[in-house]
Amino acid sequence: MEFFNFGCCNVTTLMICSGVAVLGLAAFRYFAIIGRSCNSKRRLDGKVAIVTGANTGIGKETALDLARRGARVILACRDEKKGKAAVSYVKEGSGSENVVIKKLDLASLASIRTFSSEILDEEDRIDILINNAGVMFTPYCLTEDGFEMQFGTNHLGHFLLTNLLLDKIKESAPSRIVTVSSLGHVMGSLDFDDMMWSKHYQAQKSYFRSKLANVMFSRELGKRLEGTGVTTYSVHPGGINTELGRYFFAGWKIIFKPLYISTMWLLAKTPTQGAQTTLHCAVSEEAEGITGKYWSNCSIAKPNKLALIDEDCKKLWEYSEQQVNL
Repeated sequence: MEFFNFGCCNVTTLMICSGVAVLGLAAFRYFAIIGRSCNSKRRLDGKVAIVTGANTGIGKETALDLARRGARVILACRDEKKGKAAVSYVKEGSGSENVVIKKLDLASLASIRTFSSEILDEEDRIDILINNAGVMFTPYCLTEDGFEMQFGTNHLGHFLLTNLLLDKIKESAPSRIVTVSSLGHVMGSLDFDDMMWSKHYQAQKSYFRSKLANVMFSRELGKRLEGTGVTTYSVHPGGINTELGRYFFAGWKIIFKPLYISTMWLLAKTPTQGAQTTLHCAVSEEAEGITGKYWSNCSIAKPNKLALIDEDCKKLWEYSEQQVNL
């Protein structure tokens, strides 16, 4: 059988090359992008888990997995409409009715204090706290308390929330606190003279700073909780195709939609895949007893060297205490 020739390469060769390329891309995606999964079968019957930002993305998938394991799951959400839809999603997917929504706006210290007070009054225990919610690359704006939005939400909000719930978490030990950071933290730096970017705001650098603060907070928290039975973890979930990147991708996603779709397929995880390292740290036997470490791809990873400076971790803690009037 003859084929049309294209120079030195015929249709058969093109088909073979295309197949090899597709298999190569699939292998790259599986090994380099998707990575490991949480394989623990641990049940969580009788346990209570709180997931911030659980109305969408990896937070919603994290809540679903915890509910499937039998935990009572509290979805802490700013958007109550999306939160209620997420509760229905988690209930349907898990078969559990022990799933509830609580209003929480991490850009409001008042909202955090109200949420925490209600949780402490209503819940007998807190076994797992997942600090998952966050904003990324937002235009310059302030929280209602005057903090730069990304640092105020991603770090200070979770810092206050964790500390307000900490006594209950310690009473429930062994318990775990997982804070979702990002690989972007390696490009972060701190400036204690202008943490809120009042002079020269750069959205990307602000995000990286807030994610570095997540890692440093988790490390310092782990040191402060030694001997209590509470372990802490900061995690990089991987690049994920969620609503979190809406500010970064807003312009070129519209102009180059086909390129955007193919890029997201190749380089981004699904929300379920992105939840795996969080879940690994929250439930797995492998992570049990290990505290203050930074995790990626369900394994301990090396963080930004700035996150390993004990003096700066302590200084960030004390600065954060002052900012939130703890």
